[in-house]
Amino acid sequence: MKCLRCLLAAIVLCATTALADAATPTPHDPAKVQQTPAQFFATLKPQHGTINLPGGVATLSLNDDFYYLTPQDTERLIVDGWGNPPGHKTLGMIVPHATNPMSRGGWGVLVSYKDDGHVSDEDAAQIDYTEMLKQMQEDDVENNNERRKQGYPGLQLVGWAEPPRYDDQSHKMYWARELKADNADENTLNYSIRVLGRQGVLELNAVASMSDLATIQREMPHVLAFTNFTDGNRYADYEPGTDKLAKYGLAALVAGGLAAKAGLFAKLGIMLLAAKKFLLVGLMVAVTFVRKFFNRNK
Repeated sequence: MKCLRCLLAAIVLCATTALADAATPTPHDPAKVQQTPAQFFATLKPQHGTINLPGGVATLSLNDDFYYLTPQDTERLIVDGWGNPPGHKTLGMIVPHATNPMSRGGWGVLVSYKDDGHVSDEDAAQIDYTEMLKQMQEDDVENNNERRKQGYPGLQLVGWAEPPRYDDQSHKMYWARELKADNADENTLNYSIRVLGRQGVLELNAVASMSDLATIQREMPHVLAFTNFTDGNRYADYEPGTDKLAKYGLAALVAGGLAAKAGLFAKLGIMLLAAKKFLLVGLMVAVTFVRKFFNRNK
């Protein structure tokens, strides 16, 4: 149960998204409504160079192509700039200089950390991601019927935009999902990377349109290159018997991301009320999928 609670907590965080046009601020504050996207963007305070992330578990050695937003500015961008509900707990965001995050083609990499313990990679070679995808797509039928009954658009997992793969040398898990919302003109890309550490997992999440897949695939290696755990927090620093061991493995990392397939900040305007739906029934969906997946693989 402890494992499930930890996984569900991560799922709830990932599931809290509501979509608005990138140029539309939240309407409750008249002062913010009067701001243009350019004016709002000018209020953000980008940082450059070496960044010590909150908590001291990791650092960013940014190159000239990227800048960093603090957790406070990240929250403002997600909530006031992109129209999502508040409450995101992050370590900040990495944003490319080449695009404006307030533009429709803008994107960023949200950074967070889960301190559930050291995640063992012993199950890496045993996971059947084809079966996992099939199960999620089967569950979509029931889940989307429920969403539509409540007046929300359906959200289908089309498939892997990039199949899950694990690098056992760097202890990093990669996967990307293609998602389609009802009546959407373009599918959404959720690109996820998990970097395993001594006592937790560093999470890098990018959301963009599917047309940006090549860009994300090209740029994410650069992001990974300047994102590092600090001394004493790397995977190899784990001390068995002393450090906390997570109650789940690699399969749960991917399964959790799938159950929360709405993404962290999908701002392209295609899911509309999806976040409210996930807040209402997201736990039920997550419990159903996680139990079904692991029961089938016993």
